[in-house]
Amino acid sequence: MPVITIGRQIGAGGRTVGHMLATRLKADFLDSQLIDEVARQLELPREEVEAEDEQPNSLLSRLLLALGAANTEPIIPPEASAWTPPNADPVFDTRRAVLQLTQHVIKEAAKSDNVVIVGRGGAYILHDHPGALHIFLRAESAIRVKTIMERENKTEDEARRRLKTADENWTAYIRQVYGHDRTLASHYDLVLDTGRLGYDATIAAIVAALPGRTR
Repeated sequence: MPVITIGRQIGAGGRTVGHMLATRLKADFLDSQLIDEVARQLELPREEVEAEDEQPNSLLSRLLLALGAANTEPIIPPEASAWTPPNADPVFDTRRAVLQLTQHVIKEAAKSDNVVIVGRGGAYILHDHPGALHIFLRAESAIRVKTIMERENKTEDEARRRLKTADENWTAYIRQVYGHDRTLASHYDLVLDTGRLGYDATIAAIVAALPGRTR
């Protein structure tokens, strides 16, 4: 099973599609929330990490073990190395997402060749990973605004501001860190419109693009 990375616009269902796809393929699932949890637990003493480890064979446990959760020396530099977004909006706080750790986590997860990775520049970090399939999910603004309103219980004006800020931050993140335009189709193997296709058809299209899969 190849590694699948999913870049996405906010409100295009990237996390939902990623989780559904991982479930269908019986693959590991890595997204920003899990990366943040790895970062949090790497700062804990060994005893606390072991106490919280309820699933010893989970992706989280394997990442912590591989990245040296039991070591006394930190594997990453202090917070100063984190990227600061152009908009000081607390809903997109990347100060906790230390870049070096993010790259370590994504590369380590990809070693299993059985993982769906959503966000954090996975397509750029794993651009030379053999057999990786890189996806980008988009949708029309009106659909994305509606999704944000429903998901985050926001008014239409609040959702539009959220969308604008996130789009600017995510685009700036990839441009400043990796030197690419994240919306450029040539960076991906597939660009899919979830607003037109819906989630099920989007997943079917991704599965159909996997080498050796039964159509």
